[in-house]
Amino acid sequence: MASVRRVLSAVAVNSVFLLLLAGLTVQEGEQIPPQNVPVQQQPIQQQQQLQGQQALQGQQAQVPRVQAYNVVPQQMLQQNAAMQPKVPNQPNIVPLQQNPAANPPNVLAPLNNAGQQNAPLGQVQGINQQGNNLDLGGGGVGGFAGGFRDGGEDVRDQGQLDLHPLPGKVADIVERNKKLVQQVQNVKDEGMLPEVPKIPPRARNDPQMRMKLDGIPQKLAAPAAANQRSGGKGHMRIADNLACREDVQRLCAHNVRSNNFAILDCLQNDRPKDDDLSPDCHHFLWDYKRNLTKDIRFDQAAYEVCKEPLARLPECSNLETGQGLVISCLMDHKGNISNQQCHQFLVKMTSIVFSDYRLVENFVNDCTADIQKFQCGRVMSRDDEHIHSQGVVINCLEKHIADGEKMSRPCRMQLFRIAELSADDYHQDRALYFACRDDRERFCEKITAGEGKVLKCLVQHKFEHDMSDDCREKLIIRQRLVSQDYKANYGLAKKCKEDIKHYHCRVDNMPEGKFAKLSFILLCLENAIQKGRQVSGDCQGEMFDMRRQLMSDFQISPEIVLNCRGEIESLCSGLQKEGRTIHCLMQNGMDDSKTGKNRLSKTCMIAVQSLVKEADAGFDYRMDVALQDACEPVVQTACKDIKPGDAMILSCLMEHLYTPSMVEECEEKLLELQYFISRDWRLDPRMYRKCAKEAERLCNAGPDWNDTNDNLPPGIVFSCLYRHVYRKDETKLSHACAFEVRRVMHQRAVDVRLNPMLEKACLRDLGEYCSENVEKGEEMHCLQDNFRNLSKPCRERVGNFTSMSSQDLDLDRIFMMSCAPMIKRYCKDVVDKEEDDGALLQCLIDNKNEHEMNKKCAAGIMHMQLIQLKDYRFSFKFKEACKSDVVKYCRNIKNKADLVNCLSEIVRNDTLMENKHRISKDCRGQLRVELLDRGEDVRLDPKLMQACNRDIQQFCDKEQAGDARILECLKRHKKKLSDACHVKLFNREREELTDNSVDYGFMRDCKPMVKRFCPQSDPKDVLHCLRKNKNNEFMDERCKKAITQRQIEQAEDYRLDVELQKKCKKDVPKFCRDVLAEPRSTELEGKVIGCLKAKVGKNRLSPQCEDHIKDLMREAAIDYRMDPQLAQGCKEEMSRWCSEEMTNPDTGSVEECLKKKFSEKKITSKLCQTQVLRLLQEGKADIHVDPLLHQSCALDIKHYCAGIPAGEGRQMSCLLEALEDRTVRLQRDCEEKLKSRVEMWEYAAKVAPPETFNELMVQMSASPARNYFVGVICGAVVIILCLGVLTGRMTKRVRAELKNR
Repeated sequence: MASVRRVLSAVAVNSVFLLLLAGLTVQEGEQIPPQNVPVQQQPIQQQQQLQGQQALQGQQAQVPRVQAYNVVPQQMLQQNAAMQPKVPNQPNIVPLQQNPAANPPNVLAPLNNAGQQNAPLGQVQGINQQGNNLDLGGGGVGGFAGGFRDGGEDVRDQGQLDLHPLPGKVADIVERNKKLVQQVQNVKDEGMLPEVPKIPPRARNDPQMRMKLDGIPQKLAAPAAANQRSGGKGHMRIADNLACREDVQRLCAHNVRSNNFAILDCLQNDRPKDDDLSPDCHHFLWDYKRNLTKDIRFDQAAYEVCKEPLARLPECSNLETGQGLVISCLMDHKGNISNQQCHQFLVKMTSIVFSDYRLVENFVNDCTADIQKFQCGRVMSRDDEHIHSQGVVINCLEKHIADGEKMSRPCRMQLFRIAELSADDYHQDRALYFACRDDRERFCEKITAGEGKVLKCLVQHKFEHDMSDDCREKLIIRQRLVSQDYKANYGLAKKCKEDIKHYHCRVDNMPEGKFAKLSFILLCLENAIQKGRQVSGDCQGEMFDMRRQLMSDFQISPEIVLNCRGEIESLCSGLQKEGRTIHCLMQNGMDDSKTGKNRLSKTCMIAVQSLVKEADAGFDYRMDVALQDACEPVVQTACKDIKPGDAMILSCLMEHLYTPSMVEECEEKLLELQYFISRDWRLDPRMYRKCAKEAERLCNAGPDWNDTNDNLPPGIVFSCLYRHVYRKDETKLSHACAFEVRRVMHQRAVDVRLNPMLEKACLRDLGEYCSENVEKGEEMHCLQDNFRNLSKPCRERVGNFTSMSSQDLDLDRIFMMSCAPMIKRYCKDVVDKEEDDGALLQCLIDNKNEHEMNKKCAAGIMHMQLIQLKDYRFSFKFKEACKSDVVKYCRNIKNKADLVNCLSEIVRNDTLMENKHRISKDCRGQLRVELLDRGEDVRLDPKLMQACNRDIQQFCDKEQAGDARILECLKRHKKKLSDACHVKLFNREREELTDNSVDYGFMRDCKPMVKRFCPQSDPKDVLHCLRKNKNNEFMDERCKKAITQRQIEQAEDYRLDVELQKKCKKDVPKFCRDVLAEPRSTELEGKVIGCLKAKVGKNRLSPQCEDHIKDLMREAAIDYRMDPQLAQGCKEEMSRWCSEEMTNPDTGSVEECLKKKFSEKKITSKLCQTQVLRLLQEGKADIHVDPLLHQSCALDIKHYCAGIPAGEGRQMSCLLEALEDRTVRLQRDCEEKLKSRVEMWEYAAKVAPPETFNELMVQMSASPARNYFVGVICGAVVIILCLGVLTGRMTKRVRAELKNR
């Protein structure tokens, strides 16, 4: 049934055309029915009479039936005759039926329905020149239907398989037409043949009904006169017309010359491109078709066929008839007409109208001035030498409007209107059709015509090598018109019609009126998509095609052509294909770091930015043809799991920028596109959908995706959003929005050019400091390295970025790529956190010196640490923990190293003075972290590095930086360092020994032992705990050495021993005032401790101080290095006599060696003798200070002196008494050691007798026989006292006796 309905519809429309065309002429002497008799009645009666004869007569049986339509009301003919204009050189015009020879043949020629060969869409076929009986030429109604179709087009072009013949030779078409006639006969046999349409009274009685005749040269009327002389019996064919005879004979086959439609098809469509018609033939054909479009009977047919659409379109039904206005209005609304008969009628009318630009209503009047202005031809007279036909003038004007040249608004509107009307079928764009005939067969042979399909196919092959230049040029012009009026693209206008209406994308007050620019439509629809609203899939498909076209060829964008013409010629010539020119403009639009400027003008830059937004390349990377071609290998490998067309593909490509999987060409194209995307936050579709409301609320962004606000600098909205990512108040972004903002920021951080605000501020600095020897993606590191030298605006931007990166380490893409394996190995738990608060970097720092750490990552960590030193804000955790303390105590300090020194000094002083800490707990904890990190590498202490640079080169040039190696080297060579370096190193030691947790080397070596022996101890005082467990059998040797080294440092200066300072706080200034008076900024070489040692056992020191000093003496007795006075005073002697023992310095063997050499009288140095004597005296006072003797006599002490407390020589006196007691048998080793010590003490008394009373008292008090000495002294005192008493009495008696005398 659907097939039958299509046949009936086509037959009905063809019947109307038969009536119209036959009514244009009448035979001489033919009877004309009265005006009031229905036109329909007579042909129906004749049809009934012909039914029985049709089976025998075949195709010719259709002739009488159609001839019945060749009638016209008498009143109409009279009106036409009365209104005939006078033709030049013919003073009198007789009525039409009286003098047919005087009527111009081109006006009186009806349509011939032969239809041997289809004509391309837009052409009229089968014209009978004379105006007698309508010659069907064997085609019948089916032939007529084919006659109005397209030459060279088969049934695939319209999808009506039962109506139109296939292309081929004329002889083949005749046979196929027979089959079509039989189909019509079958329909008629079923009783469904439509009646002849009635002419509405309103149209029939219109006083304007007339035929408009133009003057015709005499030679064009000659064939008509000849036909008159022959009695008017024959048919006047175009082939017989003098004006076109030669062209027909030259161009058209013999078997088509009897069919006017076929001849028109031949002359207008099938002739070679370089073989033009004669001017006279052009005029003849144009006048012929022009009068058809102006005839009132076309309006009458429109009222009949399009009755229902006209009832709904008062703007068309109320127009004046006979002027071509009704048909023109219906054409304008063709897209809204669903009536099939009316639609087919308009398609056929369009075929006539679009065969020549001068047949388009109002076009000539509106565009005359522009045609002359742009030298596209003259239309004032048909006698002009330069004759234009087949759309040449339209094509010329379209080219100028596509180039962006200024044109009058009415003419522009006419051109847009023509483009819209011809959007359905490319045949109606005559210039395009002729230019692309061969290309259509080459590339789009299987594509059916209609709905813009052929045009779309040709556009897809526009850059093929086999595409002709002429066709490519016409396609570009067509695409430019589409960019000016979206309805010139049939597919977009049709498939997006409802969406455009629903989302109010048509703005009536636009400068172009109803002709909306493509950019406006795309942006409006994209706005709906971005807001999550529903847009049909077909519409989105058309939008995709249009965007891809925009990005593939700059020539179809009028703004680019107009505003970037100079740049294209000078910078991008020869790169027209596949988006290369656009990417060339993008590349030159990127600011040059050397010059600080880009090469594009401001208007061109705006045009490129607008194009990127219109194409919305951020949504689908396939929009950008050049990018797709360049990045396809990367997508197939790195992004193969992502669905094609997903916005995540572009994100994936950004994730792999500067990685081994990225190819160079893709990298360049990706950066060029991202440079422009980064300047409009809305071009990232995922971020826009998640953050649109918050951007409007917090950052003054527009409410719609297609809003523009020129007052906002590029990148300002995105920067605003990022600032709110980590807010803690109500302005914090939602979880989804914050995630997208971080994602985009992470991707763009790879290149400073993708940060518009930073790039603008730092262009000159980039050129000055980072233009040479800087790898791709390393520009930010370069700026950070030169932070102090940057200009103020750049320093501020780099500072802000670095501060953000300290909180979000992913902003440093190069660093993260280098450390990805290490993060996975050491910091997996930290990286899984949703937000990075600086813990990830600290984790990497803690593991920086692990054996598995790769060099690139270690270098990146070091870079981050060095950068953080430049400003305390660059360390997020430190900034958050200490910002209040910084404001309160170190307000004017910005440098992090100085700030750490300032705060740590306050903490140290409060610790030593046992005051309440002024620095907050969180800040103190973070200070420990900073000081610990600083101890790992001297480069992290700029002042120490500056003071010790030469010393490092001299003594530690072979040491690798990091892991505290250089710092330990400097400590080993402390005595040889320069004064400035020595002072800085001493201050560093004070920090480390004041708070052991910041001593990197110590904590590195003893971390496991701290967990084992001191888990509950304060981290800053773990040395004291470990020192007690130093000789534990489970103590790690590496840690044991570290403990010893710290003890040696503490022994050199009491200021390095926090515990001593606390316990001897009052004793030191009381007894060691002279030592403290010495101006020393470095170590006191153990003088204060020596001073305190001299007071041990005299009950002068405070108990806690004396106990601590005794502990120090016992430790020093085992390792001479903890006795700086001994080590310094006997340095030469030890090297000379005790070098072997020095290999094991912590066994007390060096001290024993010195004692032996002293007793052997080999030590001659007064200074060394004094130190050895001191050792002997200290050993007398406390056997624990003589470790070898104590070790040898340990059992004897336990056995014979168990109840005697240590100290003050008590245990030593006990052992000496046991030695003298023959009843007591000591251990052999103990006995020998005791005898050796007695000999040493006796020799010491001889060599160094006490020079002062104090020394004598010291020796006596230290002597084991001090009780004996005390007894002797007391006895002597008593004797002296008694003698004095006695002497006094005797003297007194003598004096008394003398007195008595």
